[in-house]
Amino acid sequence: MPLIPPLDEHEFDPGLRERVQFFKGPLGVVPNSVRTMARRPRIAAAFTELNQAVMECGGAVTPEFKRLLGYVTSFVSGCRYCQAHTILASERFGASEARLADAWNHADSPHFTAAEKAALTFAHAAAAVPNAVTDEIGAQLRRHWSDDDIVEIMGVVALFGYLNRWNDSMGTALEDLPAEVATRRVAHTGWTPGKHGG
Repeated sequence: MPLIPPLDEHEFDPGLRERVQFFKGPLGVVPNSVRTMARRPRIAAAFTELNQAVMECGGAVTPEFKRLLGYVTSFVSGCRYCQAHTILASERFGASEARLADAWNHADSPHFTAAEKAALTFAHAAAAVPNAVTDEIGAQLRRHWSDDDIVEIMGVVALFGYLNRWNDSMGTALEDLPAEVATRRVAHTGWTPGKHGG
């Protein structure tokens, strides 16, 4: 059971209601996390703007890969709610079945390039507590990605760091579509809805 119940969309501030429709593209729903943030419209609006800015692609980091970075970040943090959302969004942005299956074990996967492996290794280390980014991990990342791309990669890790804490602490209830996709795509990792189940 969630700590705080989410609002129904008809309860949103009218300007916020329009702004958060953005989430229906990658996720099919306005997430319960945003519906809970909507109790303080400025928080929900700021989060939505940050999400849009972080997920905007200005270089070599693709929309599909950003969602896989979010998945690895959430996997390390243990947030099952965000794992389900990022796997759903990765699928919607064209991730292959093999990439979805191997994202958590990217180092041994033939389905990721050396550049992608460096970024996923960085995301894994950056999400760890305590932080595990070493000079070697940073140097490997810089060998494959521009400074601007690294800012985008770190933006994804940081965004999901916020969401992982929000959703695990709030016990956010998982919506049906992300739960179904996660069950189908990442149950082999031990994924279950956990506290986010209905």
